[in-house]
Amino acid sequence: MTMTETPMAEQQQQNELNGHKDLNHKSLLQSDALYQYVLETSVYPREHESLKELREMTQNHPRNIMATPPDEGQLIMMLVKLINAKNTMEIGVYTGYSLLSTALALPHDGKKNNMGKYDFVFVDADKNNYLNYHKRVIELVRIGGLIGYDNTLWFGSVAQPPHAPMMDFVKNSRGYVMELNKHLASDERIEICQIPVGDGITLCRRII
Repeated sequence: MTMTETPMAEQQQQNELNGHKDLNHKSLLQSDALYQYVLETSVYPREHESLKELREMTQNHPRNIMATPPDEGQLIMMLVKLINAKNTMEIGVYTGYSLLSTALALPHDGKKNNMGKYDFVFVDADKNNYLNYHKRVIELVRIGGLIGYDNTLWFGSVAQPPHAPMMDFVKNSRGYVMELNKHLASDERIEICQIPVGDGITLCRRII
């Protein structure tokens, strides 16, 4: 963002970068109407009241683009329940939508950020350290456990030519995200699945 740009102007440019001009979101879906359909049909009716309150509060923040989208929060809750996660950790929180999604999905004997082998780890922090996080987290998650890396499609920039027009903050972190993606694809200790939900989330299941 240049010195003359306001957070609102930056937000508008971010939305236009994604082809979304009517909604403040970072979904990779090409249709605002389709994304709104997903939210109103499958997400909002099941959204916990505390998550709704937090989401609505975060929408007023000038950097709300950093927030975890509600459909991604729903996916996180499903994953936590499917693997019966009890010991989880999150790196990078912002206003806490993904953290609260995880906490609400845990069983009564579940724990956040407890020491020991983790069942589920979610990483959504500084992109320039993503590879460093992976080198550490892979040793902390149990075999059969799950790691989720957020923003691995990085506003779609990972598929764009290096000199394509993009916001400075997108351009500055693009290389780090691509480096992580390449590393995850070659890491034989994990199985991976990259999902175009939100800004892209890569799920890594440790097998070794």
